[in-house]
Amino acid sequence: MPSVAARLKQVEASLPEGVKLVAVSKFHPVEALREAYDAGQRLFGESRVQELITKQPQMPDDVKWHFIGHLQTNKVRQLIGCRVALIESVDSDRLLRLIDAEAERAGVVQRVLLEVHVAQEETKFGFSPDELLEWMRSRRFETLKATHICGLMGMASNTDDEARIKADFKAIAEVYRTVRDDESLGLRGFDILSMGMSDDRDIAISEGSNMVRVGTAIFGAREY
Repeated sequence: MPSVAARLKQVEASLPEGVKLVAVSKFHPVEALREAYDAGQRLFGESRVQELITKQPQMPDDVKWHFIGHLQTNKVRQLIGCRVALIESVDSDRLLRLIDAEAERAGVVQRVLLEVHVAQEETKFGFSPDELLEWMRSRRFETLKATHICGLMGMASNTDDEARIKADFKAIAEVYRTVRDDESLGLRGFDILSMGMSDDRDIAISEGSNMVRVGTAIFGAREY
């Protein structure tokens, strides 16, 4: 079986210029993360606050941590204290307000992505496209004091139907472009569209993704 470093290089080689790679390291041991780090990877994605907190001090300081899982409100303070580079999974106004309050308390500006929900699964989280556009157009972001909305994140339905996956990514990308291109909003640094994982990243990129979250193709099957 190829090494983590070899698989990482293979994934990197498959990505067009301008597409950033987040190595999804959840459920994998620090040794595997270190191998990816030694091969040049600096962006790592975790989905559990406690796991991120445990791994962070065991990795070099120049690692940029992304939180990509469903964030429970009672875990926000711990996560802000970790100095994560990006919270990709802000799925409600309530969560965003809490992140903003904790970031202000901690004296930092927290970078976030708003999560758009288009997938068929009810278990997935996020703003519907209409909700997100209404939220933006009502300029509710103007009351944020310590949060920078850098773009959007979304997932496609968990299916083998490529047409459905493509339609899901297309819908998320349309919301992203609508917000990004609306000069009346006056947003700055709204330039990240995080879509695509190990199995569907090529489709996501074809629909405009500029950040992919890849775990299995780099680290192999998860160790639960």
